[in-house]
Amino acid sequence: MTVSHPDHGPQELCGAGARVYQRALAEGHVALPDAAAAPCLVDYGLLHPALDDPGRLEPVSPVAALHRLLRASGEHIADERRREAQLIDTFSTLIRAGTRPGVADETPALRLLSGKERIGRAIGESMAAASEQLLSVQPHDGLVKPPFHHHEAAMERDQAFLARGGRIRALYQHTVRNAPYILVRYEQLTGDVEARTLDEITERLIVVDRTVAFIPASADRSLALEVRHPALITHFVTVFDRLWRLATPMYPHTVQRQSPDGITPRQRAIAALLVEGHTDSDIADRLGMNVRTARVHIAKLAATLGSESRAQLGYLIGQSGILDQGG
Repeated sequence: MTVSHPDHGPQELCGAGARVYQRALAEGHVALPDAAAAPCLVDYGLLHPALDDPGRLEPVSPVAALHRLLRASGEHIADERRREAQLIDTFSTLIRAGTRPGVADETPALRLLSGKERIGRAIGESMAAASEQLLSVQPHDGLVKPPFHHHEAAMERDQAFLARGGRIRALYQHTVRNAPYILVRYEQLTGDVEARTLDEITERLIVVDRTVAFIPASADRSLALEVRHPALITHFVTVFDRLWRLATPMYPHTVQRQSPDGITPRQRAIAALLVEGHTDSDIADRLGMNVRTARVHIAKLAATLGSESRAQLGYLIGQSGILDQGG
C-alpha cells in the first residue's frame, strides 16, 4: 500500500524524512528504496544520487543544506520587498492620476514608504526644505551605535538644518542617559538643540516644520507613513509638547531626578506598572530595559518597602503613597 507523503516545506521535515536523513548522515548513504517514503529529501536537496551507484543516495551536509536554503529564503524575501516597492510606485502614480480636477495640492495626506533607505531619503528631503523646527521621539532600540556612515550623514543633515536657523527637540527614553554616543552627537552640533528623557515614550516619531511627520508602519520599521494631514500633524505636535513638559532635561543642561524617599524615579515608574498588573517582560519593554535589569529594580523596590512576595508588593505600593508623589 502506498502511503501519501505530507505536504510541507524544508523548514519542518516530516517524521519519515527526519529518520531517513539522520540514517543517511550516520551511515553515509541509504538505498534508493529506503528513501521512497520521504521524497522531500531529494526535492529539497538533502539527498542526491551517488556518482558511482544510481541506486544509492548520499546526504548533503546539514551546514551546506542550511546555507543553501537560507540563501533561497533571502532571495525570496528580497523579491517580495522589490514587489512591495513596485506596488507602491505603481499605485502612487494611479492615486495622483485619480485626484479630482481643481485640487491645487496633489501631495497625498498619507504616503507609505518601503525600505529604510527610501524612508531615510524622504526624511532628508523634508529636512533639506525645512528651516524652523524638528521634533523627534526616539524609543529605546538596544542603544546600539549606528554605522559610522549613517551617523555622519545624519550629523551633516542636522547641522545644515541648524545653520538655516532651525531648532531641534529630541525626546528619548531615560536609558539613553547612559549611552555616551548620544551626548557626543549633540556636542558636535552647533545651534539650538535640546534633548530630554522620559521613562515611557511613544513609538518613533519625526515632525518637520509642523508640515510633515514620519511614523513606523511595521514592527521592524522597514515601512513608514509619511503624514501631511494638518489635523494629524497638530495631534502629533500636541502629544510631543505634553511629553516634553513632563521630561527630564539631558542636553545641553542635565538635571538629576530626585528621590528623597529612597524610591528612585525609575522604581516609581516600575511600581506604577506593577500595580496595573504588567509582567516583568512588559515592564522591561515599556521602560526600554532588559528583563534582568527590570527584575533588579523590582527586587530593590521590594526590599525598600519590606515586601516578601509579589502580591504583597502590590499592596505595599498602594499603601505607601509613592504613586501620589511627583516623579
